[in-house]
Amino acid sequence: MSMIRPFTALRPQPDNVDRVSAVPYDVVNTEEARAMAGDNALSFLHVSRAEIDLPPSTDPYSDAVYAKALENFQRLRAEAPLVVEEAPSLYFYRLRMGTHEQTGLAACYSVDEYDAGTIKKHEKTRRDKEDDRTRHIGTLRAQTGPVFLTYRASAAVDAIVSRVTAGAPLFDFESADRVRHTVWRASGADVEALVQAFAELPCLYIADGHHRAASAARTRKHLAGLEPGVAHPEADWMLAVAFPDNQTAIMPYNRVVKDLGTYTPETLLAGLREKLRVVEGAASPAAKGEVSMYLAGRWYTIALQPPEETGDVGSTLDVSLLQAQVLTPFLGIGDPRTDKRIDFVGGIRGTGELERLVREGKAAVAFSMFPVGVDDLMRIADAGEIMPPKSTWFEPKLRDGLLSHLI
Repeated sequence: MSMIRPFTALRPQPDNVDRVSAVPYDVVNTEEARAMAGDNALSFLHVSRAEIDLPPSTDPYSDAVYAKALENFQRLRAEAPLVVEEAPSLYFYRLRMGTHEQTGLAACYSVDEYDAGTIKKHEKTRRDKEDDRTRHIGTLRAQTGPVFLTYRASAAVDAIVSRVTAGAPLFDFESADRVRHTVWRASGADVEALVQAFAELPCLYIADGHHRAASAARTRKHLAGLEPGVAHPEADWMLAVAFPDNQTAIMPYNRVVKDLGTYTPETLLAGLREKLRVVEGAASPAAKGEVSMYLAGRWYTIALQPPEETGDVGSTLDVSLLQAQVLTPFLGIGDPRTDKRIDFVGGIRGTGELERLVREGKAAVAFSMFPVGVDDLMRIADAGEIMPPKSTWFEPKLRDGLLSHLI
């Protein structure tokens, strides 16, 4: 069973939604956020990355940043203005990037189910990142960016999507990255039908936003301890958008290594060829089990050795095989979570970015991955396993500030 609940959203007006909504807080650094916000006083980056309005030397986790976030949030509510819906609602949120299109349900999802594991995880979270968003939610008393969930496609949900999205949208705009964002509000019998249709889903899966989900759960505990005996029923729910698995797109998460250790390009290539099949090839691998390597100005295709049958689903992923067969034995990369010699490049940046990093000397070798499948993600989550770090890159991204959940 998957519980959902309509919520009384805080949202922009349709005529300025494109100016208010912003990229997720965690896909840009401070300098990028400052440049994106520019002279747009309504950009939600002033709330999600409030350090952009403080001196450049400001610690992004300092008290002043959270105080500024609250000040900016209150200003934005008054000046945009942001409006609170008259009644609790559910929303369909469609993203269109090029020829790809996906439509998900924006709703409140159960923190109890997250804690119980029926909203399933596949990544570890970092305590410092949890601390940041927990404090952000607690200071604003609002969840301003949704978790990205996925579920096994449901004919019952699909039928309601078709019916509701045939009507006029609440929002419809194209963001600067040329992604089309369209939102419809569901009401009346459609809300009841959606609650019932989701109740028939055995579980949900976090695709992207593990730190947002963990922070929502921690916020509930924090408020209970901060104000004993005071009820915070909205804290029992977290803001998320759930997309069917057959529409969810995963891009590769590529790797670059800063140096070759004891190898030269020639000796690395020779060493790899003693263990694996390596031939000149394309910039992107053609199939699972292959990795493209950019070394000394040329692309090579590496055929990874098939995994052993261990029962560990995560060990069968290409990122795990690359780690075990190339990165550790040849390049000396131990723990990719902590090793400073390895970096990760989201697939949205393309293989040209990998070539640039190597060409400019910022990396010595790059690896272009075949994307992980949604079915792999679900199998790992179902098994209670954790994916290797930086295994998946989801695109297009949901916008912050488009629909906020007040606590």
